[in-house]
Amino acid sequence: MRIVSFNVQNLRLRQRAEGPHLDGARDSDVPGDAGAAAEALDPVDRRLTAEILRAADADLVALQEVFDRETLDFFHDRYLVPSGAAPYPHRVCLPGNDGRGLDVAVMSRRPLDAVESHAALRPADLGLAPPPGTAPDLPLFRRDCLRVRAGRLDLYVCHFKAPTPDAAAAWAVRRMEAEAVRRLITRRFEDPAEAFWLIAGDLNEPEAPLPGHGPATAPLTRDFGVDLIDRLPDAERWSFRGPETGHYGRPDALLAAPALARAWPDAMPRILRQGLGREVTRHDGPRLEGVGDHRPHASDHAAVLVDFPGL
Repeated sequence: MRIVSFNVQNLRLRQRAEGPHLDGARDSDVPGDAGAAAEALDPVDRRLTAEILRAADADLVALQEVFDRETLDFFHDRYLVPSGAAPYPHRVCLPGNDGRGLDVAVMSRRPLDAVESHAALRPADLGLAPPPGTAPDLPLFRRDCLRVRAGRLDLYVCHFKAPTPDAAAAWAVRRMEAEAVRRLITRRFEDPAEAFWLIAGDLNEPEAPLPGHGPATAPLTRDFGVDLIDRLPDAERWSFRGPETGHYGRPDALLAAPALARAWPDAMPRILRQGLGREVTRHDGPRLEGVGDHRPHASDHAAVLVDFPGL
């Protein structure tokens, strides 16, 4: 089984008088990413997004920042399949808690034996206390933790709180989200260390840790999961460049159950950076045709990929 995780950056379908329009991989608060000139690049962005996923050729696709199922289907039918990718007959995008409506999603070529959203959970549901200053009735996950089961694997697709605007407050939310995912896995399996599960998604762990704090995602790795990205050389572990800081980070994660990591000791992740804009100068390899300086690009994130042959 091949699995890819990809934050596709603001994938949203808009219905207009002239016809449907798929937003490009852009943020309206970034200078130059708003207006008619920026909008004109949207179809090229999404062609590049599709080309990354075609190149990945994964059995199971974990996506972040997809607006809804209609958006996912439109992208699949109008961009991904025409790019030459084999179709994904099993597609899921359930409503989450993101204020802009951007959710996590799954596409699969294998039947999904289970689909479970956790968007409705509150901290008390898992025995957690909300961060100081946070109302206890607010949803636990800022987006969702979507679980799907394909064959022998449980896949948990996550997109944790971004480390802005208040880094300390955001750290506390991410720590709660990480603790929650750990508790969901612990509740599901009698022995989580011996089960086959994988956490995939954008965990938004910044490259530079918050002073006085360890990684917010430590509950998922400390005596629990195995960070497969650590199998890569140090210099190859990055998947994102901060647009304001220029710092390179590794928010995009593949965290495996110990049994899964042990069963496939040679499963080496790959990070697909050929769709990143040319402003991302650390990537000195080839790029897809049409990639520009800032845009067009497939996303501001690279896709992360891992193979488990025979799973």
